[in-house]
Amino acid sequence: MNNRFRVTSKGGKFVNYIYTATLIPNEDKSKYYCRVPDLPGCITTGNSIEDAIEMITDAASGWLVVAEDEGNEIPPATPQPELDIPENAFCSIIRIDTFAYRAATDTRSVRKNVSLPAWMAALAEKRGVNCSQVLQDGLMQIFRLPQNYNA
Repeated sequence: MNNRFRVTSKGGKFVNYIYTATLIPNEDKSKYYCRVPDLPGCITTGNSIEDAIEMITDAASGWLVVAEDEGNEIPPATPQPELDIPENAFCSIIRIDTFAYRAATDTRSVRKNVSLPAWMAALAEKRGVNCSQVLQDGLMQIFRLPQNYNA
């Protein structure tokens, strides 16, 4: 099973991953133990099925972002019939978009110097134009992302 969909742009490679997560309820189903068998150490818990899926998706996103950043090998997804799934567990397919995860979690600003003709800089200042915001808006259009992408 191919767990990666690649989208290439001038800005680089963005990758989506699809993995199986296993969820095991406790006796009264008030907690769920979750893991992604293909990602060693990727475990968490949730208070409901919905919470558990959200939590394991977040944990897997963090796991994959670190692996990408450190150049670690990212294991392929194992087909569900080949997974060792405990008897009381059930499976959920999770989709991880590391680009979206980065946009949502790394909201710090980075200073970039740009060159403008002097007349344009003077006119922008006179008219109260925020050049930083104009650059951000332009890049969002080039990347075809909604204006509230990291909100």
